[in-house]
Amino acid sequence: MSDNGAVDTPGSETPVSESGNDRDRQITELARSISQISQQGTVKKSETSGVNTFLDSTSDPELDPHSGLFKPQKWVQNILQITSRDPDQFPTRTAGVSFRNLNVFGYGTAADYQMNFANFWLKGAGWFRRILGLQKKVRIDILRDFEGIVHSGEMLVVLGRPGSGCSTFLKTIAGETHGLNIDKEKGSEVHYDGISWDVMHSRFRGEVIYQAENEVHFPQLTVGDTLLFAAHARAPETRLPGVTRNQYAIHMRDVVMTMLGLTHTMNTKVGNEFIRGVSGGERKRVSIAETTLCRCPLQCWDNSTRGLDSSTALEFVKSIRLSTDYSGSTSIVAIYQASQSIYDQFDKAIVLYEGRQIYFGRAGDARRFFVEMGFHCPYRQTTADFLTSLTSPSERLVRPGFEDSVPRTPDEFAARWKDSPERKQVLAEIEANAAGDGKAKLQEFDRSRAADKSKLTRAASEYTLSYPMQICLCLWRGFLRLKADSAMTVATIIGNNSMALIISSIFYDLAYRTDSFYMRGALLFFAIMISAFSSSLEIMIMWQQRPIVEKHYKYALYHPSAEAISAYIVELPSKALLGVTFNLIIYFLPHLRRTAGHFFIFFLFSMTTTLVMSNIFRFIGSISRSVAQAMPPASVFMLILVIYTGFTIPVRDMHPWFRWLNYVNPIAYAFEALMINEFSGRSFPCSNFVPGGSKIYEDAPLSSKICSQKGAVAGQDFIDGDTYINTTYEYYSPHLWRNFGILCAFFVVFLVLYIFCSELIRAKPSKGEVLVFPRGKIPAFVKNFRKEDPEEVIASEKGAVASEPRDSTATIVRQTSVFHWENVCYDIKIKGTKRRILDSVDG
Repeated sequence: MSDNGAVDTPGSETPVSESGNDRDRQITELARSISQISQQGTVKKSETSGVNTFLDSTSDPELDPHSGLFKPQKWVQNILQITSRDPDQFPTRTAGVSFRNLNVFGYGTAADYQMNFANFWLKGAGWFRRILGLQKKVRIDILRDFEGIVHSGEMLVVLGRPGSGCSTFLKTIAGETHGLNIDKEKGSEVHYDGISWDVMHSRFRGEVIYQAENEVHFPQLTVGDTLLFAAHARAPETRLPGVTRNQYAIHMRDVVMTMLGLTHTMNTKVGNEFIRGVSGGERKRVSIAETTLCRCPLQCWDNSTRGLDSSTALEFVKSIRLSTDYSGSTSIVAIYQASQSIYDQFDKAIVLYEGRQIYFGRAGDARRFFVEMGFHCPYRQTTADFLTSLTSPSERLVRPGFEDSVPRTPDEFAARWKDSPERKQVLAEIEANAAGDGKAKLQEFDRSRAADKSKLTRAASEYTLSYPMQICLCLWRGFLRLKADSAMTVATIIGNNSMALIISSIFYDLAYRTDSFYMRGALLFFAIMISAFSSSLEIMIMWQQRPIVEKHYKYALYHPSAEAISAYIVELPSKALLGVTFNLIIYFLPHLRRTAGHFFIFFLFSMTTTLVMSNIFRFIGSISRSVAQAMPPASVFMLILVIYTGFTIPVRDMHPWFRWLNYVNPIAYAFEALMINEFSGRSFPCSNFVPGGSKIYEDAPLSSKICSQKGAVAGQDFIDGDTYINTTYEYYSPHLWRNFGILCAFFVVFLVLYIFCSELIRAKPSKGEVLVFPRGKIPAFVKNFRKEDPEEVIASEKGAVASEPRDSTATIVRQTSVFHWENVCYDIKIKGTKRRILDSVDG
């Protein structure tokens, strides 16, 4: 069926623009890859007839991405004129993919029960049984005997109902096989133009990427900065003479943004569900632009049109088509609902039915294949809907006379496909591709990656930039994020300073007497606690950015530890500003020891404690694989820190079994140092004596009285500060700088652990979606999900539904009223300017 709704006769092909495909293939042969364009070495301008657009793009408007006359095809041809003179200096890399006998399985169930407080302990018992190996794993075959080949510059559409294995297929191709197992015993093979699956995903990480349906970007950054970062991260070392890395990145960003129609969003935030930014379709194109700038030869897009209207989804697929044509990359896209216009953008199609492959071949031949098999394609039904409906017994239609010959179960469909001449053609194409020189392709990849890497990058590294360059690049992005979203920093500074003012007002102008002992200890306790816990929210901030960091790790843009170091450095100025303002307020208003030396000691320990606790909270966040795993231990840890600091429970009163909690508490050492700093070397006049309360006792000689505070000596009208903290808290003045050394050790150890764990520990990967039911309420048809006859399952479901008694109270009342609207207008304010979204809409 064509776009205009005309019905094709059985056996005919869906009209596909052959001339358009030929033109695109010509472009692909010319362009092959923007990665070819990107890998530019030292070539003298006199030896080429092209124009170095990185330095001079204004001489020809058709080569200037900022011009309205810009032509991407001419731009590609111009760059290739320069780089094609020396192919050894400019090695290229492209990657198709072929797979044969591909079988993938996992362990698990199709349904589960909802966890709550009552049954959580049963889950814990299940985990314990799995650790001991007492719980038998249930194997689930997800993909069975898949075969196919996609060449460089082609697009493959993956069609199937949810649960048919589309996501598993894409993840297997992209190498994201956590929780999945490729069955090597059955001869499963995946090759990328001769490069094996193991080699591609170990030595060339970032060349084959998987993009899920959700777009993950830093919402605070503008589109231009987001793409400029990607261009910088994969900017090659070999460039045209005189072209700096920054000039290269800016020009490539501008070219790609112009190609994908994103120029108008240059200074617009990417945004997300909470931050206003570009539209959903534009955000999808930002992801395409990012992968293009990363020069990924093979891209897997999993249901990325979800949530988009039909026109925006078509623009998204056309953008992938454009990127594929001009870059020579390979794109595999899973779409659950595709219009005819979207379907016609693809070169090949694969149809999945409950983990079985029932078709692979040219997209234009798919409908003819099933129509000749005996199925009927209704009038005006799109090809994609027709192919997907074949996997549903309740939706597929059989042509008259073919009722007894058409396949019905997934295995019957798979058997028909295996006996078809189309499959033999695919196998012949795979054999011809396998006969190529795989070593030459591997060497081509090695030469191309070696030409890209900076001078200080290890030869075996998957990254383009060296580690120091990665840190600097992440620092640049970190300060941009801080500038774009300073509300959190400002709120933290204002909030902590407000707390300082409140606490200082409570302890304002403490008297220089012994009755201020307890209040001075309480003040120092609150001061050090606020300083320590001011970084507690960094766990949540880490988890907000962790999906983005892990995506960039898969793209091989930078080490996660490089981002961890840069994120820590970016926070230092705000921590220093907060420390200065907070400590000035809370130190001088209550009238603590007013000497410069003691104030700076107070400030030193307060700042050191803030940094140590920041490292600890970041370490907890880095070792946790989900937010749920990070927050409970952090909360318990904070409670332990408060109790075993030494103020609420003095050291001498701690239970021997839990005394060790004070030894591993960094705040305890800081609190002891602040108490020593405030009391050591001072004598406080007594405010109350024992006996006292009567004029008789007041007139008694001093030798007959003693101060009422701990540390008092009979016959003295003062208490030595060192004696007080010795007897009350068991604190000793020689511990002051010893404690600082211990805090420095805490700082170094947890900083190293934080960086180390950020690099090695990945977040908990998402698993396949499963149905969740109340415990004991899992339906029988779900338990029997592995039945071989799906039509029997469907019939049982229908019977179960039909047998249920109808509730007369739930009958829907027929509505006769008319809903209409007239002259509807909708205005919004953007930066103080009113903009009209809806203008006089009637209906």
